[in-house]
Amino acid sequence: MRILQVIDSLEAGGAERMAVNYANALAHEIEFSGLIATRKEGSLLHQISPAVSYLFLDKKQQLDIKALFNLRSYVLKNKVTHIHAHSTSFFLVFLLKLTLPSLKIIRHDHYGNNEFLESRPHFVLKLTAFFFNGVIAVNQNLKNWSELELKAKNVIYFPNFPAKEIVTETNTILKGVDGKRIVSLANLRFQKNHFLLLEIAKKLKKSHTDWSFHLVGKDFEDNYSKEIKQNIEESKLKNNVFLYGSRDDISNILKQSDIAILTSISEGLPVALLEYGNSGKAVIATDVGEIPFVIQHKINGFIVPSKNAEVFYESIVECIENTVLRRVLEEKLFETISEKFSEKAVIEKYLNWMQRT
Repeated sequence: MRILQVIDSLEAGGAERMAVNYANALAHEIEFSGLIATRKEGSLLHQISPAVSYLFLDKKQQLDIKALFNLRSYVLKNKVTHIHAHSTSFFLVFLLKLTLPSLKIIRHDHYGNNEFLESRPHFVLKLTAFFFNGVIAVNQNLKNWSELELKAKNVIYFPNFPAKEIVTETNTILKGVDGKRIVSLANLRFQKNHFLLLEIAKKLKKSHTDWSFHLVGKDFEDNYSKEIKQNIEESKLKNNVFLYGSRDDISNILKQSDIAILTSISEGLPVALLEYGNSGKAVIATDVGEIPFVIQHKINGFIVPSKNAEVFYESIVECIENTVLRRVLEEKLFETISEKFSEKAVIEKYLNWMQRT
């Protein structure tokens, strides 16, 4: 097989990470593994393996004929047999299918607002569903939704998986006190509910002054971002909550961190959770999306009700004060991720499915 991953950007988001992870993992498993960014490059450009064939299309608008035919030329030149379209890149791949009917195309659904599927716009998805040879969903809810709402055929659930990071020159040094850092890997989007994090930070500032929060993720410089920064300023949290923006050296950041959190109100299977576990961190997360299928409360992490600052705070305090429990949780989550969400296990199932598709 000769498989091409297509993604709109290479900014550091979950769908983008998985497009790169698939391309890198497949590079040593099949004849040809390619990756195309259609609209924008970003920090994940440096995480693409040299063994992967890469092209940037520089797509300017929804219907960009030049980008479409550049994609077509690339596909023909490299004798691509399957295109794996991540998130919204599916529409460009659908247009390509109209010009190359024999091409097999797959849509990978990474939709993040998993708790609000009933309001998800899906007219174009339904219109194009017939043309796709298969659909990959990142959680069971999305699989069911594609089958019921889109009447899509050949839908399968594959979990996200962590991948080994390609070392870059970026060397982020976290602020705060060594041994007392809490990290959050989440782009500044409302689904990630950073305001819950700030509520918790206010409480922790009073009880455990030396502990600090480190927010790593893309800053879109929108109203949500402005409100977060304003809240930090007004709550006098400048020495307790630090923003770093998008970073390449996630493993380096996690090595400097002691506890990892997810405060989301909606999730699929967050790549951040897998990266936390793969790095041996104790995790506290909300009970949304697929998270409860990964984390068992006080067995391999803490799982708390979404939007409940008090319970989340109490879980962090317990994790801080009970270092024996923290070490157990770190080990158990690492085991869970290694056994159930390994790159090898997912890619093996993926290739078997692709051969039948």
